Amino acid sequence: MASTNPVFSGNRKIFSLITGVWLIWAMAYAWVMHSAGIPLRLAITDSFISNFLLIVAAILLVNLLKHYLPGQGSYVNLIGIVAAIVFLWYLISRCAVLAANNRNIFDAGFFDYTAAIRIGIGLLILGCVTLIFVLRRTLEENELQLRRKSDAEKLAREAELLRLRQQLQPHFLFNSLNSISALVTRDPGQARTMIEHLSDFLRSTVKRENEQMASAEEEFRELELYLSIEKLRFGHRLSATIELAEDARHLKIPALLLQPVVENAIKYGVYDTTDKVNIEIRAVKTDQQLVITVCNPFDPETAGTRAGTGFGLSSVERRLYLLFARTDLLKITQQDLLFITSIIIPQA
Repeated sequence: MASTNPVFSGNRKIFSLITGVWLIWAMAYAWVMHSAGIPLRLAITDSFISNFLLIVAAILLVNLLKHYLPGQGSYVNLIGIVAAIVFLWYLISRCAVLAANNRNIFDAGFFDYTAAIRIGIGLLILGCVTLIFVLRRTLEENELQLRRKSDAEKLAREAELLRLRQQLQPHFLFNSLNSISALVTRDPGQARTMIEHLSDFLRSTVKRENEQMASAEEEFRELELYLSIEKLRFGHRLSATIELAEDARHLKIPALLLQPVVENAIKYGVYDTTDKVNIEIRAVKTDQQLVITVCNPFDPETAGTRAGTGFGLSSVERRLYLLFARTDLLKITQQDLLFITSIIIPQA
């Protein structure tokens, strides 16, 4: 019974507890009847038969509710089911008790005299069983709905993260292929070098396609590959200073997060000038957080009118929100003619 019925759920401790409670209740029941004048042997027989059949009725009720549970607003049907099982239990227990006592007239009279009390006890116990089962089923359904909603939100979040990452490749490839096309006739050797660097970069990113997080050291290694391609595009006009603190190398960062940030810095720092531009990228560990700053010069007169694809920093901010549920992890400041992008990556 403990292994097949959902009330016990295969838990021996629960089965033992219910058995102990049932024995105590049966003995109390027999003592009350004996106190009312019923011979002890007959009181014990009545108690154990009636309460055993009551347990059977409870198991029957639970199994019935397991396969048929009236919906909201159908509680009248539920009350009717409980009342019918209680009445059936009363009739069967009466016949069983009388059969066990050789249909003693005294037993029959006492049984009928206490019918209202017996039915009331049956309604109370089976009503409690029904209430517990309904509450448990309702909680399970609510938990299942919450789990489904959470899973759906997680899938949607992962799909959006994947979309943001997939946007990165064509956006970067278009720029690189345009540069390679321009170099093919002007400088074939440099075009070949750029193709090799681009191949290395794409091969590395494909290997990390399924990685949501990467170490800062891995991310900065990818960033150096990316910058090697951009330096071939812009020649002497572009240089970069990269500093990764030793204690920050093992810290985690969303994979390929920095590329659009650096690309944004190059777009606003290099496109509108023929002078040499240095992009500064630094990462340090602060209060169990990885803090990355990207600094580039910019011309305020042309920066506000430059049109872009809208990918850039908005994708970074969106990814950070999806991963950490915070909107304060990307900060942008302007100091004189410097544009500073700060990224905070919380660590587990």
